Amino acid sequence: MLWTIIHIIDILLWIFIAGSVIYVLFFAVASLFPQKTIVAPNEEKRHSFLVLYPAYKEDSVIITSIQKFLRQDYPTDHYHLVVISDQMKEETNTHLHQFPITVLQPSFEKSSKAKALQYAIAQTKEDFDYVVILDADNVVNANFLCQLNSSCNRGHQAIQCHRCAKNADNDIAILDGVSEEINNTLFRRAHNIVGLSSALIGSGMCFNYKWFAANVEKLNSAVEDRELEALLMKQNIYIKFEEGIPVYDEKVSNRDNFQRQRLRWMTGQIQSLLNMLPYIPKAFVTGNINYIDKTVQQALIPRSILIVSILTFALLMTLISRVWAAKWWCLFIILSISLFIAIPPQLRTRSIFGKILQLPALVWRMLSNLIHIDKNNKEFIHTEHQTN
Repeated sequence: MLWTIIHIIDILLWIFIAGSVIYVLFFAVASLFPQKTIVAPNEEKRHSFLVLYPAYKEDSVIITSIQKFLRQDYPTDHYHLVVISDQMKEETNTHLHQFPITVLQPSFEKSSKAKALQYAIAQTKEDFDYVVILDADNVVNANFLCQLNSSCNRGHQAIQCHRCAKNADNDIAILDGVSEEINNTLFRRAHNIVGLSSALIGSGMCFNYKWFAANVEKLNSAVEDRELEALLMKQNIYIKFEEGIPVYDEKVSNRDNFQRQRLRWMTGQIQSLLNMLPYIPKAFVTGNINYIDKTVQQALIPRSILIVSILTFALLMTLISRVWAAKWWCLFIILSISLFIAIPPQLRTRSIFGKILQLPALVWRMLSNLIHIDKNNKEFIHTEHQTN
C-alpha cells in the first residue's frame, strides 16, 4: 500500500514537472528555425520618442547611463529624455539638471516603477509618437533610436529590445547573463518565430505613445511589465522582439541581490497568474492564443528550480527503483538538451558550464524566497546596483 502511494505521488509529480519541460523543449526547437522579416518602407518617417528613465535610489549608475544615451545620432528635436528621480541624492539631481533633459522629483509614500511611469506621463504636455522605457543602469548604442525608428516604421506598436549583459565580473553575473539569453531565446525570439508575441522584460521596451498614455494608469502592482503584457494581449497587440537592438543591462553580482531580484520575479509571477486566470475563459472563446500562452508562462516552474528538482528526484528514485527513475533521467536529459539549444552559440564555452556549480546555492536562495512571497504585495523590491 505504501509503495503504491509513493508510486502515485511520483507519477503525479513527474506529470506536473514534465509540463514545464515540454514547454521549454518546444520553443527551444522552434528557435532553430529562421524568422520572417518585414521590409521597412523605402522612405522612413522620423518618429518622435519620449525616453523615460525611472530611477529609484540609482545614484551610482544614472549619470553614466544618461551621458551615454545623449550620444544618439538621432535628431535631438525628435526625442526627449526624462529621468524620474525617486529618492536620489541632491548632488545627483544637481548633476542631472546640467543635461538637456527633464528631471522629475516625485514624492511617493510607497515607491514603484509603475507610479514613476504614471507620474511622468501625467507631467508630459507634449505629444510623441512612441515612448521608450529604460532602467537606470541601461546603456544603449548611439544608433539605438535610429534602429527603433526603423522597427516602428515596420508597423510595430509594442517592441521589446534585446536586453543583454554589460558586466561579467563574477560567476553569479555570468550565470544571470546566460539565464537572460535563454529567456531571450525561448520567450522572445522563438515566440516571434511561431507567430506569438514576445515577452516583455521591464526595460528596453517601446510602445505607441497614445496607447501607453491611455493604459499606464491601469498599472497597480510592482510587476508593471507583466501587467503591460496582459493589457497588450487582451487588446490583441503583437509584441515584436528586436534582437538586433541591444540594451546593455547590469547583471546581479552577489547572492543577496540575486535573492532580492528573484523574490521580485517570483512574487510577480504568482501575482500575474492570479490576475490573468479570470480572463482565460474569454480568451478561449475568442481564440486569444497569445493571452493563453502568457498565462501558461506564469505557471511555469523557474528553470533553475526545474533543473535541481528533476536531478534530485532522479537520484532519489534511482535509490528506490531504477525503473521508476528512468522517466526522471529522460526528463533531465530533455531539459538539458533544450537549455543547451537555447544558449546562444557564442556563450557555449567550457568556462560557462563550469559555473553551474554555483547553481545549487542559488536555487536554495530561490526556494527560501517561497516563504516570503506575498501575492498581495505591491511594494517595489529594489535591487541595488554596484556600478559607479
